[in-house]
Amino acid sequence: MAILIEDGVVSRIAPASREIADEGLMVIDGQGRIAMPGLVDMHVHIWDEASLGAYLANGVTTVRNASGMPFHLPLADRIENGEVLGPRLITTGPILNSHGANEQINHEIVATAEEARGAVRRQYDAGFRRLKVYSNLTREAYDAIRDEAGKLGMTVMGHTPEGVRMAGTPAARPFTIGFDEILDDGFVTIEHVESIVWHGLRNRYDESVAKTLAAKIADANVPVDPTLLAFSNLLRVAETRGKYLQRPGTEMLNPLLVAQSQAEYDRWSHEDIPQNRAAFEFFKTMTQYLHEEGALMVAGSDAGIFTNIPGVSLVEELDLLVEAGLQPQDALRAATLNPAKVLGETDRFGRVAEGQRADLLLLDADPSMDLSALRRLSAVIAKGRYLDREKLDDLSKSAAVHDVARTQRNLAEALEAQGVDIAGLGL
Repeated sequence: MAILIEDGVVSRIAPASREIADEGLMVIDGQGRIAMPGLVDMHVHIWDEASLGAYLANGVTTVRNASGMPFHLPLADRIENGEVLGPRLITTGPILNSHGANEQINHEIVATAEEARGAVRRQYDAGFRRLKVYSNLTREAYDAIRDEAGKLGMTVMGHTPEGVRMAGTPAARPFTIGFDEILDDGFVTIEHVESIVWHGLRNRYDESVAKTLAAKIADANVPVDPTLLAFSNLLRVAETRGKYLQRPGTEMLNPLLVAQSQAEYDRWSHEDIPQNRAAFEFFKTMTQYLHEEGALMVAGSDAGIFTNIPGVSLVEELDLLVEAGLQPQDALRAATLNPAKVLGETDRFGRVAEGQRADLLLLDADPSMDLSALRRLSAVIAKGRYLDREKLDDLSKSAAVHDVARTQRNLAEALEAQGVDIAGLGL
């Protein structure tokens, strides 16, 4: 077949013939290769534009950034306008959370309904249309976020809010906000299968209860982004006593992120290996049950934090989905068609079809038979721009060239926008 691309869109698909070759266009001979849609990573953390090339180099043509900062919105426009070469960038606003165990420096902290409504309105006024919520949110703040988001037409994704964590939670005491309460709240996606186990199962590794919960999630039509790689990499660090942190590719991790993660690196380098290996096996089982019960799953890697390398981490996530029991075709759908369904854009991307965005991969073998084909890309087409193997290699190299000062400005701007006094933070 021949695929005709015009203005970044697939305009025609037809049997290969001289007719298309004679139209005076740039002609790329596929030489019997496989064409498939570009991959979508539904959970990344982009700290600076330097990492963008790593995604394209690994066939990721769309990313959903799950921790928005002010620079992301103009960067998304620059990518779309062709000023910057990178994957299509979709982003949430800053993470909305309350004080508690999972609080982080880049979270926008809200506790009351008034604070929550104000934060949502500020994000809307700044140009964000997607919200990310987090584990510690109080019931008052979470309810206000949902209400204000509904008024403004904003979507919600993220961790399932647990409410204030009381002493004895979760083993001896239930969460303040029950997991079941979240299922009809209109989440675009629930993130992290380990969070589902923690909140939905109260961290109990009971397979029969897990299967029942998976059925509830499927029946509620709530899409899930398992991000198995996030925990897998924690386990690998523990198993190697930290050596995994120095593997090839980690040079693409943002240096500021690496500097801020040293305490976490040290902790996981000394974690209990059998206990965490057993936990990971159960997370894969939970993922299998979600798939078997019919929950719609998307693929996200959590790239850009801890030791999750931009780009290649999504391919590793697909391998883990297959390890958890999905067929390769199912894993591929989780990174192509399913994200388009979840985002309500099946008319725009996710397939090789006329009228779709020209985000395509050329491969030497069929990944639906063997996912390792994704590690041997012949070329990537990003919004109609052809990137051959040499260009992809150059993009990988460029992703390891960081601008730390620019990253510091990005983070400082984000914190100032949230009203944080950054004096003394070293930014």
